[in-house]
Amino acid sequence: MNYKAHFASESMSVIMRPVDDPVVALGPGMQIIRGIIIALVLLPFIDVFTSKNGWLKFAGLVLGLSYVSTVGPTFGSFEGYIYTKIPLQYHILGIPEALLYTSLFSGLLFFWYKKPGRAWNIITAVMVVLIVMMSILGYLSGLGLIEQ
Repeated sequence: MNYKAHFASESMSVIMRPVDDPVVALGPGMQIIRGIIIALVLLPFIDVFTSKNGWLKFAGLVLGLSYVSTVGPTFGSFEGYIYTKIPLQYHILGIPEALLYTSLFSGLLFFWYKKPGRAWNIITAVMVVLIVMMSILGYLSGLGLIEQ
């Protein structure tokens, strides 16, 4: 998807920041906060991982609560279709991405839960550090404090 072109369109530029905005570069690093909140909310449902097709049930739960049935009118959500003036194409464009991310998140989390190990902890820690560092560098670059 060409986010730069979509976000610059007449209907989207009113509500979305341009992709080269410095704050957008901080987005991936800020997802850590969101991840902690999601982990705390989903912790009581940890038993779903031990059930048959648990990852699929979990994927349905996450997709239903975070994409289809959101609290507010967001892209692709039920309320977004009803209450926003955003063209239908923007709602539909997000569906494959939401399905992919939800499937990957649920599958990887399920696998990590079923096969715990020190290697997973090291890999995830390194990935988180890299994501945060790239977000900070992107933000500083967007502010013009680092030359590209």
